[in-house]
Amino acid sequence: MKFQAYDIAGVTLLTPRHIGDERGYFAEAFRGDLFAQQVGNHHFVQDNESRSAKAGTIRGLHFQSEPHAQGKLVRCTAGALFDVAVDIRAGSPTYGQWVAETLTPDNGKQLWMPPGFAHGFCSLEPDTVICYKVTDYYNAECDNGLAWDDPAIAIFWPDIADPHTLLPKDRKQPTLSNLPAYFT
Repeated sequence: MKFQAYDIAGVTLLTPRHIGDERGYFAEAFRGDLFAQQVGNHHFVQDNESRSAKAGTIRGLHFQSEPHAQGKLVRCTAGALFDVAVDIRAGSPTYGQWVAETLTPDNGKQLWMPPGFAHGFCSLEPDTVICYKVTDYYNAECDNGLAWDDPAIAIFWPDIADPHTLLPKDRKQPTLSNLPAYFT
């Protein structure tokens, strides 16, 4: 497995090695020992999965605040998605900056974001399935969000991103300038 760091501390791209033949491939999608050595010792407690029926579906930007903040290890098991992590750690030198990767089953890429990051994605194909491990259980009281289209963050969303697919709650999330300092 290959681990690649970004300029934003804490976010890591994991790319499992695919061992292929005429039938397809085999890959170790996750190894706790390698993850702990390269990224840190994080305990995953829940696996989440969602399917986006339509290409251009936008979900996010979401995060959970303390005391139930979540780290997320994201991968795509069907279709393709544009996956985004935004640094919302107040005082961080990269506060408000973002990274994104295109995740597909074929490229096997996985994006790790520790607590302190807002997460969102756009499906690039119909019937896209995202799966992600989290480090804390879902907690409705700690469920928060950030405006997906905040011009101060300026995420370069794919042209097919369709704002009509947003949940009502995601249409009225705060901008970064109005976001409380959940993470310091």
